[in-house]
Parts: sequence; structure tokens; C-alpha cells
Amino acid sequence: MDKDGLLGGKFYFKKLPNGLLDKTRVTCTICKAEFRYHRSNSSLCYHLRAKHSAESTSTGPCQSTPQDYGARGRITKHVSEKLTNSLVVWIAKNCRPVSIVEDDGLREVIRVASGDVCYNLPSRGTIVSRLHTLYEDQRDQRSSKLVQVRNVALTGDHWTSVNNDNYLGVTAHFIDNDWTLQSFALTVSKTEARQCAEACADHFLSVANEWKIKDKLTTFGTDSARNMVAAARLLPFEHMPCTAHILQRTITVSLNDSEFEKVLAKCRKVVGHFKQSPANAQELKEQQVAHGQKTEPLVRDVPTRWNSTLEMIKRIQRNKSVLTTILAQQNSMVSMLTDQEFDILQKLEELLEPCRYVTELLGGKWYVSCSVVLPALCYLFRVMELSDDDPVYVLRFKKVFTTDLAQRRDSINLTWLKIATALDPRFKDLKCVSKDERREVWASLHDLVMAETHAHQPSAQTTEEPSPKKRKIAICLLGSSDSDSEEEEDSIDRCLDRYKAEPKIDIEECPLQWWLKREGAHARLAPIACKYLSTPATTVPCERLFSLSGHIIQKRSASLSSDDVNKIVCLNNWLSVKD
Repeated sequence: MDKDGLLGGKFYFKKLPNGLLDKTRVTCTICKAEFRYHRSNSSLCYHLRAKHSAESTSTGPCQSTPQDYGARGRITKHVSEKLTNSLVVWIAKNCRPVSIVEDDGLREVIRVASGDVCYNLPSRGTIVSRLHTLYEDQRDQRSSKLVQVRNVALTGDHWTSVNNDNYLGVTAHFIDNDWTLQSFALTVSKTEARQCAEACADHFLSVANEWKIKDKLTTFGTDSARNMVAAARLLPFEHMPCTAHILQRTITVSLNDSEFEKVLAKCRKVVGHFKQSPANAQELKEQQVAHGQKTEPLVRDVPTRWNSTLEMIKRIQRNKSVLTTILAQQNSMVSMLTDQEFDILQKLEELLEPCRYVTELLGGKWYVSCSVVLPALCYLFRVMELSDDDPVYVLRFKKVFTTDLAQRRDSINLTWLKIATALDPRFKDLKCVSKDERREVWASLHDLVMAETHAHQPSAQTTEEPSPKKRKIAICLLGSSDSDSEEEEDSIDRCLDRYKAEPKIDIEECPLQWWLKREGAHARLAPIACKYLSTPATTVPCERLFSLSGHIIQKRSASLSSDDVNKIVCLNNWLSVKD
């Protein structure tokens, strides 16, 4: 039943003598015909189309009549199915609550758009059932992609919702046969066990077994939490610590007890003055408009939120005149920064801007990032070199930063990163490592090519007993095994020399496109490059997964099971992924 009137006011309920409405009988406003009403508008719609198609003209600016809807009539079953499926995709892709199908406004919009005044939205149960079907279809598509590849890298993270529920997120990353980097979620599932190392390791293994990729896994990326690092040690895969977390931790350590920290504390007081008072926040907007500036709120830095300190000082600097005016007019107890303190903020911005660039560079999921880690860290060390023109507080920051980052660099998976860097045609000269390390990298690559060659050679074993003549020939040929080994060594050396002789490509070019075009010329190295270049440098994919879908878990999971939440969140990720 239309809550705003039966079919836009064309019918009304019969009024009883006692003043109450008889909800079982309705009257047509045009011909005064009376009908029984059983909570269905079908017979009422038929009456309007059959008896009043000409008379039903527009009766008001806010009402639509059957004539306004046109002569299209009822939505066919085929179109209704398409509408339902589109609603399911919309709910999953845009993180809408399932209960939106009970929204009268949405129903009215579809009625007006379709011309069917009797259209009713599918039930919540239908939507949930279709979501399950869509999930299975999309999951099968992802499973088929995983079947076709040899190597898969994972990133994983645990996250606690505002309801104090723990969720495990896992994403998969690989390079397909077309040399395209693929990335998508495997699960965002609720876990009940404590987040100890053993439990975390078991959770990740169960996900790998569920998707049947355990034997294909190469690396497992996590943040720097102790339980995640300990869990990674228990797993039979290479551990890849999140470079973004490492860099953020270095920034936090470098700022502690520094001259910058005193100024940042003053910035936080200024930000708090405007964020904690709606009146002050409104005055900030008005002054920004009066000064011809962009209206933007101030932000407070959070130690665990990447680049938040840089964003805080940037906004304070952009709004210097506005903040000075407001605080002066209010005679506020909060004091504005001095010119000297603004100079200190400018120095800090110059130091943090390269860190922001590196964090965002390594956080991409649609391009190769693992091979960029060592060149990016080399860039940061170069930026943080001491200068005679640096003030004392800047020198101290740079010393602490480089010392701490060097220690953390040694704790990441350098072996994997060096090989990935060598296999990236943008950085294959390995200038980001020392000459001794370069020789070690090429020696490691030599061993990898040798192992790859042997792994794909046909087995020399046979189930049949060789004849005496064949056994004699085999004995005679044993003496040539050393020369065969030497030829194999020379062949691998020539393979590596051909690759090293290739010209470097520009840093803006895609290394995967380079490998796609030259896969045949470097057939021995190509599978190794496919394996090492697919590893992400950070756990940003998992962080984004929780960020994009967190409001489903936090606010809308009360009426959904944890399995439904997992399916909706995964669908949100899958349907948003570029194909």
C-alpha cells in the first residue's frame, strides 16, 4: 500500500460511521466505484487502465497518474529480474544496506522511472539469496584465475570493529598470463580466537587451503605487529614486512623529543580549538570564505595514520591568516604559532614530503611496487643527508631518521627485494645497492635460473630396464656429464648477460609491458620475474579493504551473519576491481 495514498491519491479508504477507516474497502476518486482491498494494488491498477486511461490527467505537481507513466503497463518478468540483479550489484558494489529494499522512496523512484505504478521491490530475503548467488559466481571466476597461475602472493591483517569484533582480511596478488597485475580480496571473515601467533598462522593457512593455493604461495605480507611477525615465522612462505608501516614508525621515532614535537603539540591545541567546538568550526568556514580560501576543516595527526602529521601542518600553514584573525578576535587562551614556529613547520614539511611520496608510491596495487622499495629507500637516505645549512634540530631529525631506517631496512626481506629490483628493467643496474651486493644478486639469480631449468626438465628415470647395449652407451656417456654442466653454466651466464645488456627503460614505463614484449627473448628469466614482481611492497590492499568496507561491518552487520558480511565485503572489492 502507498503510504502517501493509494496509487497517488486515485483511491481512498471507505470511512465508517464511527469515523474510522475501513482498510478492506477502497473507493475510486474518479467514478466513485467501490472495491475490496486485500493489500494488493493489481486490481486497482487494472481499473485505472481500463476505465480511466483518458480521464487520468495530471492532478498536481507532485503526483503522477497512469497516463504520466505512459502506456508501457506492467514491468515484464524479464525486466523485473534485471532490476533485481541490478539492485544486488548496486548494494554490493556501493556498500548499501540490504534493508534499502524496504525503502518507500526507492520503490517510488523505480515506479516513476519504469512506468509501473504497481511495482514492488524484492524482499530482503530475495536480495540476500541473490547476493549469495552473485558471490559464488564471482568467486568461481577468481578461482579460475588462480588455477591458471603458478605463483600467488598474499597480504593479511587483523582488524577490530567498533563492536569489538575481530576480522581477518586477506588479499591475493599475482601476474596473469598476459603480464597484468591482478589483486583482489580472498576473505574478510570474523574470527573468535585470540590473535596469538599460532591462531593467526592457522587462519591464514585455512584461507590458503580454502582457495587451494597453498602450494602456489610465495610471500606473505603483514604489518609490523608482533603477533603478525611471529605468525609469519610459523608459515612456510617468505615474509614481506609492510614498508609503509616501517617508514611511518621511523617518522614517529624521529619526531619524539625533537624540536618539532614542541611545535606540533601547539598545532594540536589549535586544531582541537576548532574541532571540539561547532561554533568555532563554523567561524573558521566563514573566515575562509571571507579570505577567498578553500573551505576545509583542520585535521589532527594520528601516529598510526600515515602522512597525517604532514597534512596537519599543511592545513595550518594554508590557513595561517585565517587562524590568526579568529584567535585574535576571540581573545582565545589558545595561542597562535609564531613566525619562528612557522619556519620550523616549513622545515618539517620539507622533510616529510619525500616520505609521503614514497608511501603513496609503494602503496599502489595496480602496478609493480616490490621492486621499487630499495630505490625508494635509497632516495630517502639521499634526501636525509646532512647539510651545513641545516639547523641543529633538522640535523638531529635526519640522524635519528637515517639510523632508525637503516636498522629497519636490515630487518626486511632484502634478498627478495634485491632480486625483484634486478628483474625490473627500470632498476636492473642495481645502483641502489653496493657493488658487492650486486654480484651477490646476480649469483642468486644464476642459481634461480638453474633451479628453474632443472625443475622443468623431463625426468630421466624410466620404469623399463635398459638393454645391455643402452646401458653400455650410458656408461660411455657418463664422462661427458662435467662438460654438460659447464655448458649449462655458460648458457645461464649468457642468458643473464643478454638481460643485463638490454637498455634500461624510463621510470614511468611499465616493467610488465616490457616483459610481455620480451618474454620469448628471456624465456628462462620470465617465470622468475613473474614470481618476484607480483609481491606487493605494503599491506595497503588490506588497509583499503577495511577502509572501504568498514561501515558495513561497523554499522550494518547487526541483521547480517558474519558470512553475509564476508560475502558483501568481498563482492564490494571484486566488483570494484578493474578487469
